[in-house]
Amino acid sequence: MRGERALGSVKVVNTRATADTAEKRVSVSNSSEIVAAGPQGGMGLDDHIYQRLLKERIIFLGSDVRDDNANAIAAQMLLLAAEDPEKDIWLYINSPGGSISAGMAIFDTMKWIPNDVATVAMGLAASMGQFLLSAGTKGKRYATPHARVMMHQPSGGIGGTASDIKIQAEQMLFVKTQMAELIAEHTGQTVEQIHRDSDRDRWFGAQEAKEYGFVDHVFERSDQAGQGNNPVSD
Repeated sequence: MRGERALGSVKVVNTRATADTAEKRVSVSNSSEIVAAGPQGGMGLDDHIYQRLLKERIIFLGSDVRDDNANAIAAQMLLLAAEDPEKDIWLYINSPGGSISAGMAIFDTMKWIPNDVATVAMGLAASMGQFLLSAGTKGKRYATPHARVMMHQPSGGIGGTASDIKIQAEQMLFVKTQMAELIAEHTGQTVEQIHRDSDRDRWFGAQEAKEYGFVDHVFERSDQAGQGNNPVSD
């Protein structure tokens, strides 16, 4: 038969693992592993880069905030916290924002773990990206010189029956108030000021973001931030 050959009275069948079941184990540290499964049974270049960064306790949010990448980021934080509950975790952000519920899952994980989470804005930190940036550990929130930060009120589509629209509007108002209160806590601004400034898109340069309270430092290089050590003052 094709794919088989006789060996005495025993048949030897050549088999290959299917792409659906192929897995590749990538070492993150001496004490843990992450299993990455893909359609080709391996990992692409981007996957290897992100795994290498994870080994250095760096997590990268480089897209809109969605359920899938929020779950991955939360899992990575839990993994790094389990490996070392005292060493800082670095969250780099270049994001236009996205799902509020997905972003809140990341935020709650940041608060759940015992580690300090240092946040770094590079490129763009808008909407939920801005929220996660300012939610980093006080004194360890950074922006690169040309990063842009944008804050606005939550938005979303409303439809359905009159009763549905009423419920959705109430929920949106609740989320707006909750987000304003949290951003006020993170920045030191009043809740009323946050409501006024987020009524429309409000843009900040890196230095303006520092003055407003979104970040604590504006640095050009990671060694200025003391990555892996205690942050230094600017």
